[in-house]
Amino acid sequence: MKVERLAIPDVILVTPPRFSDNRGFFSETYNVDRMKEAGITLPFVQDNQSLSRQKGVVRGLHCQLDPHAQGKLVRCTKGAIWDVAIDARTGSPTYGKWVAAELSEENWSQLWIPPGFLHGFCTLTENAEVQYKCTGLYDKASERAVIWNSRELAIDWPIKPEEAVLSDKDLEAPEFSAAKGWFEYK
Repeated sequence: MKVERLAIPDVILVTPPRFSDNRGFFSETYNVDRMKEAGITLPFVQDNQSLSRQKGVVRGLHCQLDPHAQGKLVRCTKGAIWDVAIDARTGSPTYGKWVAAELSEENWSQLWIPPGFLHGFCTLTENAEVQYKCTGLYDKASERAVIWNSRELAIDWPIKPEEAVLSDKDLEAPEFSAAKGWFEYK
């Protein structure tokens, strides 16, 4: 398994090997021991899957507050996405900074986003299918969001604002400054 720490070292890009032959391929996409070796030690309790039919769909920026904060191991099994993690841990040396990685069925990479981070993605293809493991169960009362194109974050999205396809909830999300105090850096 290839492991790469990004510019925010707590965010990890993991690429499991694929073994191909004339029938197709096989890949071990999750192994608790390999993940621990990579630095991903929290237990997963929920799996989620989404399908975005259009290119330019933006989902995020989302998180859940403690005690229901979620770490996420995200992968794209069909199509491609541009996945973003933003450090929302007050007091962190990387507070308000973001990192991104392209995840696709071709590169087979997965992105580990720890608790205390906002998460979002933009579809780069039609019919993008995303699967992710979570370290916390969904809790509607703990759910929070920040507007995807927050001026305060200056995320370099791969689409123009007029191309973004968003939910009503995500369109109404506040600027990043609203996240101050949601999480503490430990």
